[in-house]
Amino acid sequence: MKGTPLVVDETLESETRDLLARRAARLREQGESTVEEAVHWIAEFPLGEERYALPLESLRAALPLRMVTPVPLSAPAVIGVLRFQGQVLSALSLASLLGGHGWRQDPAVLLVVDRGDGELCALDCEAIPRPTTLPLASVEAARARAEGPVVEVFTHDRQLIHLIDPKRLFGRSDGGVRHAR
Repeated sequence: MKGTPLVVDETLESETRDLLARRAARLREQGESTVEEAVHWIAEFPLGEERYALPLESLRAALPLRMVTPVPLSAPAVIGVLRFQGQVLSALSLASLLGGHGWRQDPAVLLVVDRGDGELCALDCEAIPRPTTLPLASVEAARARAEGPVVEVFTHDRQLIHLIDPKRLFGRSDGGVRHAR
């Protein structure tokens, strides 16, 4: 009889070890599937038939386009000026800055954007952008390949988004007012 409890203990220990091993394997699988990929937050909007975006950290506000005062005899990309938080900002045509892409509908929104140098300007847009994410690894790889201010990045569902780099757009020698591509 003394040998019987030992057999039961060994059986329980074996079952317990098997149970714990199965639980550990399940937890490892869950841990691997819940690891989140690093992302880059963007403000996405349509420009004609294509999807464009700005880094979300560069977006300061979305305002109605009607707040702009036209400036006669200004450069073609200049829509006018507006007052924003006590500053006078240039309102620019994003379509002109990007080389003449056409809007699908008339712009109704101005996006107040940090140009990448601490200065603000406003860009016209068809609609208020929606916040979303892109895989950070894809953004970094696309930026490494790109030379101009627009970087082509694919979303998780293989949709193409043209990510605008404000620093590159406004840091060019022509001031970002002519063809940007």
